Amino acid sequence: MIPHNYIPLLNKALKNDELTAITDITWSIEKNEYYACTFALGSAKIVFREAKVTPKKIGLFVAIWKRNEDNITTPYHIDDNFDYFVIGTGSGCFVYPKSVLVELQIISSNLKEGKRGMRVYPNLEVEMNKQALKTYQSHLPFYYNF
Repeated sequence: MIPHNYIPLLNKALKNDELTAITDITWSIEKNEYYACTFALGSAKIVFREAKVTPKKIGLFVAIWKRNEDNITTPYHIDDNFDYFVIGTGSGCFVYPKSVLVELQIISSNLKEGKRGMRVYPNLEVEMNKQALKTYQSHLPFYYNF
């Protein structure tokens, strides 16, 4: 189930004047692992994943793939029917518009294949390498803290 504490953050990120309820929830077969689902918030179509702590690296890992008609994992594509990709972190959430995901080369376009997973950094970590710091800085504008 989508934690209710995300709803005010999503409404804020989407600039909804009043609190809008989540509707049309469709759970993915990977729901137990990443709370993977799609839903609507007002007129916005959203893909949701919950990021996970991993034992050996800083930040959080999130799977950002879908299954195609052959049940093979594949990156999301710019032509897929969604407006935002939301990644819950426990302390807040990242709310990425589709256009930003293309810009960051996270979802596929006609020019480049997207990713199936990535790390997110809701907090500045002490021991960040250059790539982690670059990711943190480019994703920070899309992070909403509780």
